[in-house]
Amino acid sequence: MKGHIVDFTVQTNSGIIAGADDQRYTFSGADWMESAPPRWGMQVEFTISGDAAVQIHADAATTRPYNRSGVREPYHASGTTTHTKSKVAAGLFAIFLGLLGIHKFYLGCPVPAIILLLCSTIGWFLFAIPPIIAAIICLIEGIIYLTKSDDDFHDEYVVQKKSWF
Repeated sequence: MKGHIVDFTVQTNSGIIAGADDQRYTFSGADWMESAPPRWGMQVEFTISGDAAVQIHADAATTRPYNRSGVREPYHASGTTTHTKSKVAAGLFAIFLGLLGIHKFYLGCPVPAIILLLCSTIGWFLFAIPPIIAAIICLIEGIIYLTKSDDDFHDEYVVQKKSWF
């Protein structure tokens, strides 16, 4: 059967495969038949034994991995996948232009962007407390964006549209 890896933990040497039949199968690293370790999103072929996947091989015929939300990544001209938003751009926008909500507009979250913009403009009439709080939030978000892996950033903030932190 064909499927893709939706979870693999090195510490326990085990994971989960989503099969083409929409069922989930557990697997052990001992059942992995390739020299390169399994990685998240990898297309595989396997045999079913109860509710477990055994004799797992990487499927070389498919090149597009699934993202963590189960959606296939878009093709890039080089044959690899690409992400539509840059975590570096979002992080720098958050740190330097966060009070204007630019990073939220960039990530496609207009409501949080407008909240930040209002805090930075109207908030000065409230003893500058809202802009200070918004600036701290933006700095934290910028650091979070920059320290996440590309895949985690893409999944959380581009695909799932996570609004805050």
